[in-house]
Amino acid sequence: MTIQDVARHLGISWDTIKEIQKRDLTKRFSRPCLKNVKRIAIDEISVRKGHRYLTVVLDMDTGAVIFVGDGKGGDALDPFWQRLRRARAKVKAVAMDMSPAYISAVLDHLPDATIVFDHFHVIKLFNDKLSDLRRDLYRETKESLQKAVLKGTRWLLLKNPENLDPDKKEKERLAEALKLNEPLSCAYYLKEDLRQIWAQPNKEIAERVFTDWIKRAQATGIKMLKTFAKTLAAYKSGILAYYDYPISSGPLEGTNNKIKTMKRMAYGFRDMEFFKLKIMALHEAKYALVG
Repeated sequence: MTIQDVARHLGISWDTIKEIQKRDLTKRFSRPCLKNVKRIAIDEISVRKGHRYLTVVLDMDTGAVIFVGDGKGGDALDPFWQRLRRARAKVKAVAMDMSPAYISAVLDHLPDATIVFDHFHVIKLFNDKLSDLRRDLYRETKESLQKAVLKGTRWLLLKNPENLDPDKKEKERLAEALKLNEPLSCAYYLKEDLRQIWAQPNKEIAERVFTDWIKRAQATGIKMLKTFAKTLAAYKSGILAYYDYPISSGPLEGTNNKIKTMKRMAYGFRDMEFFKLKIMALHEAKYALVG
C-alpha cells in the first residue's frame, strides 16, 4: 500500500505514517554490514532536474545497495570510505565508468583494488561519438542523395546487426548509407569489432584484439576514431581487467531503473534522506545488518 492509502485506512496523517516508515528504514538499512564486501560497482543517477545526482554503490556479490551519497563527484563517496575502513573490508575490484572523479577517489582510498571499466559504458561512449560523426557528415555533405540516405540512420548505426528489422529493410538502408560514406563505414565496422574485446577466451588474446583495434582505428586517419583510440589506450588496464574480474556496472544500471520507477510511482520525494533509505531497501532480502 502507498503511504497515502495506509494513512487513509488508519485515519492518521500522511506525515505520521511516513515518519514511522522512515524510522523503521533507518533502523534496518542505514548501517549495512560491509566487512564481507569484496566487489562493488559505482555509478551516479539523476534524481531531479537541474543536474541533481546521487552516487550509488552496489555490492556485486549480494546485489544490495550499500551506499547512497549526495552528488556525483569523488567527495560523494567520502562517508562510504570511512565506513569501509571501520568495517576493515578488503575490496578486491570496483566496476565503474571512466569518470576521472571516481577513478581518483578509488585510487586514493582503495589502492589495492582492481578498477574494471564497465564495457557497456565504453561501447556507449563510442556510440555517442558515432552519432556525432554521422551528424557532422550530414551537415558537411552537399549532395542531396547522401543527405537523404544519412537522414534517419542514427538508430540503425547504433543497433546490433542481429537486431536490424528485415520487415523495415533496415539492413538494406544501413548498407546503402555505409556504401556512400567511407568514414561512416569505417566507424561502424570498428564499432562492431569493439565488442570483441570482451568476447575472448582469455586476457592474452583480448589484449591482442585490443591492440589491433587501436592500430586499425588510428590507421583510418579519421579524427574521431584516432581521438577515441587514444582515449581507449589510456584506459587499457581497466578495460582488460574484466578478464581478472568479469564484472560490470550492468546490475547497477538495473537498480537505477528500479529507483527511477520508484520515484515516478511516488511522484517524487521531498525528503532526500527518506528517498535514500528507500533506495537502500530495494533489495531487502539481501541485506545483512550491523548488530
